[in-house]
Amino acid sequence: MQLEDLGWDSFFADAFQPYEQEGLIPARVAARHHGPCELLTERGRLGGIPAGKLEGLDLPAAGDWVAVRQLDGERKALIEAVLPRRTTFTRKEAWRRTVEQVVAANLDTLFLVTAFGQDLNARRLERYLVAAWDSGANPVIVVNKSDVAGDVAGDLAEVEGIAFGVPVYPVSAATGAGLEELEPYLGRGRTVALLGSSGVGKSTLVNRFAGRELLATADTGKGDRGRHTTTNRELVPLPGGALLLDTPGMREFQLWADDGGLDLTFADVAGLAADCRFADCTHLHEPGCAVQAALADGSLPAERFESYLKLQREIRALELKKDARLRSEARKEWRRRHRSMRNVKY
Repeated sequence: MQLEDLGWDSFFADAFQPYEQEGLIPARVAARHHGPCELLTERGRLGGIPAGKLEGLDLPAAGDWVAVRQLDGERKALIEAVLPRRTTFTRKEAWRRTVEQVVAANLDTLFLVTAFGQDLNARRLERYLVAAWDSGANPVIVVNKSDVAGDVAGDLAEVEGIAFGVPVYPVSAATGAGLEELEPYLGRGRTVALLGSSGVGKSTLVNRFAGRELLATADTGKGDRGRHTTTNRELVPLPGGALLLDTPGMREFQLWADDGGLDLTFADVAGLAADCRFADCTHLHEPGCAVQAALADGSLPAERFESYLKLQREIRALELKKDARLRSEARKEWRRRHRSMRNVKY
């Protein structure tokens, strides 16, 4: 397998030049299991261990390009460095800690997978879209299970009403219907990740594209509730030359994003806001508010505006937490340096 088959191009080649002079080789992270990694290289698959100097966000994630030193006579390598990421899909770590978690790196396209039926949730899709736009990858909405859909036209209209420039494709992973529409995104060396809740058929889609049973699948439970089948993130090379990354279903998805992704997702609200009388309009009580006017005449659905406000509050609260964490770390660093200065003998 050539590097170009793995997504290698001039961007990564330029970043790798300093490491090439040290005798290292490039590799792509197919999967990471807490510490050890599975690597794809021109020499085949290798096991990878991050060097001790790598920690936190410097640790490799699925999809990363890394510089490695293969151990003599072994199918193992030491990961010396992570190359700059072209795109990065992240989320806030679950629970209370204000920590960024890299889900996957260097993606070209994000398939946001939902399904006809009870899983179809416009508010959840808006959340995924904010994160997708913020990642730098191109989002595509894939609505699976069209073979069992009750109201295809109505459900699609609901999704298209929030998509705003994002392609929407109804498909059936079970029958293969509509999958040919996704083939242009799966060219040689292209990297695509699937994101969605449990039970929407992401693993079944991977198996369809691969042409064989690569990932375990399971029927949904009662009430169409999803069941986890994927437990880790792994790049899967497809026969056509693309690389597909399945992700575990996310019951909790907290944003790690900024207002840029929010404005792209809610292009309708951002467009209305540009016509407000005041540049700093909150769209809640100011006179001459174009957003409130659209709510009044029904051209902007109230539930969509409420979703916008909710995500805006979440992003701004995240920014405050980030600032507080930086100030706390700065104080700790000042105290550490102050103590070390007191111990200096002149």
